Amino acid sequence: MLIVDDDDRLRNLLAKFLGDNGFAVTTARDAADARDRMQSLTFDIIVLDLMMPGENGLDFAASLRKTDNVPILMLTAMGEIEDRINGLERGGDDYLTKPFEPRELLLRMHNILKRARPAPAPEPIADVRLGESVFAIERGEMIRNGRRVHLTEVEAALLRALAVRPGEVLSREMLAELTGTGGGGRAVDVQVTRLRRKIERDPREPRYLKTLRGKGYVLWPDNL
Repeated sequence: MLIVDDDDRLRNLLAKFLGDNGFAVTTARDAADARDRMQSLTFDIIVLDLMMPGENGLDFAASLRKTDNVPILMLTAMGEIEDRINGLERGGDDYLTKPFEPRELLLRMHNILKRARPAPAPEPIADVRLGESVFAIERGEMIRNGRRVHLTEVEAALLRALAVRPGEVLSREMLAELTGTGGGGRAVDVQVTRLRRKIERDPREPRYLKTLRGKGYVLWPDNL
């Protein structure tokens, strides 16, 4: 992170406080110094004083916004509403009025960084192997020897509910709820029987979709 402030005392106090709280801190005494730092370093966030000699913080932020989206937390002694709005309009992500509590600065910085970080992309759900068949959970599609096996919507939903929880016993009532199967547990039994005909070599002696008497059903794919 980069602290830009012409007040040596405050700049050094902030650098120590934020450094003690896990930040790698670089400091600059004015906008020109900050530009020099940014030539060789990339920052996650900038804490920027607005009242600086030379190029003030507002102008620096507005100029920076033309080429850089780095989050900016503005610091100023001007606390009027119009001043805060002006700061946000010129490129600030948040605005803190001096004097301030260092812990509030820390919390605001963490909140800005949370918003600035993109949400992690969800990891793709692995397909499950059932002998010669492969079930693509995300697509609800089963392929056997290169050819698609037709599954009804209920069969696909049932297999998906079991496949995302391999090795976990699911009750008939839970499966009915997860799949939206009307008729409750007895209807689930019927769908399991039909599904076994499509995934098991011998549906009477199931290898993958097993019954645990009194508990429910469990799927044991080859790649568990």
